[in-house]
Amino acid sequence: MYDTVADMLKDGKKVILVHGNADMDAIGSAYAIARTFGNCEIYAPAGIDRVAKTVIDKMNIQILEDCDILEYDLVVAVDTSSPEQYRPKEIDVPAGSIVIDHHTPTGKWKDMVTLCDDSMTSCTEIVLRLIKHAGLKPDRDTALALVGGMITDGGHFQFANSTLLRDFADLMDEFDINMEEAFMLTRTEMSMSERVATMKCIERSKFDRVGDMIVATSMGGSFEASGCRALLSSGADVVFVASQREDTFRLSARTTQEMVKRGIHLGEILNGIGEETLTDGGGHNAAAGMTGTGDAEAMLHICMQRTMDEFRRIKKSMYPAE
Repeated sequence: MYDTVADMLKDGKKVILVHGNADMDAIGSAYAIARTFGNCEIYAPAGIDRVAKTVIDKMNIQILEDCDILEYDLVVAVDTSSPEQYRPKEIDVPAGSIVIDHHTPTGKWKDMVTLCDDSMTSCTEIVLRLIKHAGLKPDRDTALALVGGMITDGGHFQFANSTLLRDFADLMDEFDINMEEAFMLTRTEMSMSERVATMKCIERSKFDRVGDMIVATSMGGSFEASGCRALLSSGADVVFVASQREDTFRLSARTTQEMVKRGIHLGEILNGIGEETLTDGGGHNAAAGMTGTGDAEAMLHICMQRTMDEFRRIKKSMYPAE
């Protein structure tokens, strides 16, 4: 599939779509494809997150806020598990488009040329292999964008596996990238609004526990990922933070590596909830998200109950005699 996708990318005018509130992994993947294969534009139909915006400014990456995808010869969706992630805009991705992703497949991409490997920690790792299969070589800016995606989706290496670490080290060696430069690329200071939103997230939090395992939920107005990090730092093992925007919601979930070792997979939890509630949910074992139409507080309640069920299952497997 790598060779097929590489051949498709070599010709024609292309637009690369990134998911809503696009993170550094999405932007890094899109930028690497655009810069290496050429004749590409990057379209962010539903916004970009704080870290990615910082990198875009530092590297002068051009991002379209609006476009007609029918004007392009080929559409490429990166780091996106389903078309619902472009909401609130309705994007009709044509059949035969390319999907490059590293999340657990949701089955919501129909009639697409799909390059997906959910064993990869980041989408940029897949793009790096795609570039190599095409017989091309990234330049130094492209390499920086790729390592930026590896850093952020790897949780600053907290969730990295040996494959990511080897890819990261190879790019550092080839392009003389030191660790300080790599980390400075994605480093940002929290704004006052983010600090306030994070404090409110902690104030509004609810939690429950089974044995030594704690799950926490909270409603936030914005900065859901920052709220998740704050709740994890406060002592929770699994956290869900959601925000409501009129009739739509957005939810982020995070957990610790210890919980992953015990069997928690947030992507599977949210994907299952998404299928039952006709929303879009999924992701990785330690980080996942969900979007859709509905009540955010109701979704948080479902997440809490599902996680409590998982906690009971884990406790039973750890202490079968109890």
